[in-house]
Amino acid sequence: MDIQRAMEIISSTEMVNVSFRGIPVYIKEVHSNNQTATVFPLDEMDHSQIVDLKGLAEEGPTMNKYT
Repeated sequence: MDIQRAMEIISSTEMVNVSFRGIPVYIKEVHSNNQTATVFPLDEMDHSQIVDLKGLAEEGPTMNKYT
């Protein structure tokens, strides 16, 4: 995933489906200085990790966060 799209996802009002190596994740923060992001698995929200943006993939349709 490119850095611009990752930043768009963070600021979006829609819930965008993103995965890291096949595991659904939530992007918490993007680190532009080294092309990484802080993410956490949707089923382990207290287990954040810093990953390479290249490992993130957008998947399927989006959902409005407020519906």
